[in-house]
Amino acid sequence: MNKYEMLYIISISADEETREAIIKKFGDVVVANGGVVESVEKIGVKKFAYPIQDKNEGYYVLMNFQADATTIAKLEEQMSFTEFFVRKMIIKK
Repeated sequence: MNKYEMLYIISISADEETREAIIKKFGDVVVANGGVVESVEKIGVKKFAYPIQDKNEGYYVLMNFQADATTIAKLEEQMSFTEFFVRKMIIKK
């Protein structure tokens, strides 16, 4: 398994309960596919440098985890189906 770092943004229009559910869902996807979540850091609301999807700010989350390539594919698939998801960046460490 490789180590990864994923920074993703949740829409500010999502309430706290919805944000927590999304964060848990992405962690559960990693674990369900044989990965290990090392840490989840809820950075909070930050302004964008430029508008994204007609929004000027979003809720940032940083997740460090160990997984294989199929887990990354599953994560990206789940993100495409998540309503309040804005952007992501996955980096292999």
